[in-house]
Amino acid sequence: MSPTRWVRRLQRRAMVSWREQPTRYDIEAMQANIERVGLVIRVRWALVAALAIFSFLGGWAYALVIPAEDLAKNMAIPAVALAFVLAYNTFYQKTYRRLGNIAVLNHAQLLFDSLVVTVLVYYSGGAHSWFWAMYSLFILEAAFILPKRWHTWAIAGFALAANGFVVWGSYFGLLQQISVPFITSDLHDNLTFVFVRYLWQVTVLCGTATVATLMTAALRQREAQLRGSSVIDEKTGLYDRAYFLRLLTAETSRAQRDGRSIGVLLLDIDDFDRYNRMFGIERGDRLLKALANRMTEVARGFGRSDSGVNITCRWGGEEFAVLFAENALGSNCAADELRSMADTLREAVASVRIEDAGVTVSVGVACYPADGSSADDLLTAADEALLDAAGRGGNAVSLASELSD
Repeated sequence: MSPTRWVRRLQRRAMVSWREQPTRYDIEAMQANIERVGLVIRVRWALVAALAIFSFLGGWAYALVIPAEDLAKNMAIPAVALAFVLAYNTFYQKTYRRLGNIAVLNHAQLLFDSLVVTVLVYYSGGAHSWFWAMYSLFILEAAFILPKRWHTWAIAGFALAANGFVVWGSYFGLLQQISVPFITSDLHDNLTFVFVRYLWQVTVLCGTATVATLMTAALRQREAQLRGSSVIDEKTGLYDRAYFLRLLTAETSRAQRDGRSIGVLLLDIDDFDRYNRMFGIERGDRLLKALANRMTEVARGFGRSDSGVNITCRWGGEEFAVLFAENALGSNCAADELRSMADTLREAVASVRIEDAGVTVSVGVACYPADGSSADDLLTAADEALLDAAGRGGNAVSLASELSD
């Protein structure tokens, strides 16, 4: 295997979604994952605050009964560990919207969390430390942000191994036993106590991983079902492809019965992948929303407002579709009129800016009955015209009727 193929394979495995040309559902899943990562980061801030309060109050209570120098020695390394948490959580806070779909970084923050908890476990009593329960929180976080079940179990396995290293390392003398107030030191040397205690920890952490993966799988399945049953695209607020197909089929049948005309426009954003790479997926989503609002506004302005309907939908990814009813077209398809409407939409798109950056679109146009006698025929004709417009460099309009001449 060539070095290039190895690099591409590693890149694919590093990403939550690695498709070179992601579908609409890929993009939505990636954005949803970024939002989940952001929630985990906010939860971590809350945990750090809780640990800081606990450390302050607990340190004050211990300071009443043990020498200050012993207390400082016990708390020095945990304090460094918490400072490390502050550092990497600050990094993730600043970068997660751009880097939240890089799987290795999501794994890394959970591994860091587990390592910090391991430090706290060691310096707070080892086998009888209270802090081991915090592993459960990070297993829940793993189920929330990692894409596969075995990833969550891998985090759970790492937590068990790290905790086991402290518990059994202390028992076998591989680690120096840390003296903690109010805890009998000979418990470290009692095999029955250490075994039963660790067995309970294994049971709780494995149970947490089981419940977390099952619940998260059910939630994600339910989210997918809700997306599938809706006719509204979540990102843009437009009708989705399935609804547009049903409406176009119905309108084509009515046009055949009543002798009317309808028009179909397919619009594809030029080089949208490049826009996303330059400015990020979140900004790309904001642009899609702004374009959807602008195209809907312009499309509704064609024709009379008292009859017919002009519908804009998200066709998929960076593609949109517009259905023009008879009130916009008149009784027949005039090429000049169709081109004028398509050019108006194209110019409207070009005028939209998100932080002084925008895009252009290629537009393919087809009309019933001139370009097709069914919904499928119209879409095929519009798609061929769209390919022609894109092939001419983009930011162009192509009419199916002109291609057939």
